[in-house]
Amino acid sequence: MTAPLTTRFSHVRPQDTQYVDNGLRDFFLYRDLGIAEATGGKVLAQLVKANIPPELGTGWHRHEAEFHIVIMLKGWARFMYGDQETLVAAGDCVHQAPGIVHYLFDYSPEMEYLEIVAPADFKTIDAEPVCDVPAVTPWPEAT
Repeated sequence: MTAPLTTRFSHVRPQDTQYVDNGLRDFFLYRDLGIAEATGGKVLAQLVKANIPPELGTGWHRHEAEFHIVIMLKGWARFMYGDQETLVAAGDCVHQAPGIVHYLFDYSPEMEYLEIVAPADFKTIDAEPVCDVPAVTPWPEAT
């Protein structure tokens, strides 16, 4: 007999957590939604938003995760999934199959997405380039 899943109720309001810059990428800001703690590390849910213009992007990489989705809430991002360029715009949902090699190389200034990953402590591993990556879209000059 397997042990029951130990989880607890969680309710996070915007004032409960702030966006911080100590996530995986220094050009994004991350807001923890409390799900990793509530599920004992089984699932991570976080909001991710653009912090500074893209320069080199994420580089080619893959994740050791059983489940990974990105739901774009605002703006857009351009990914390479293998050799396929994919524009992910507000309202879109992407399921990143386990181990898929990808590269987030461009995004709009207002980009914000919900990321849900299992397990919460998933690993990110650099990967060899699959193909050339298109140029980024310059952000408008600040006025």
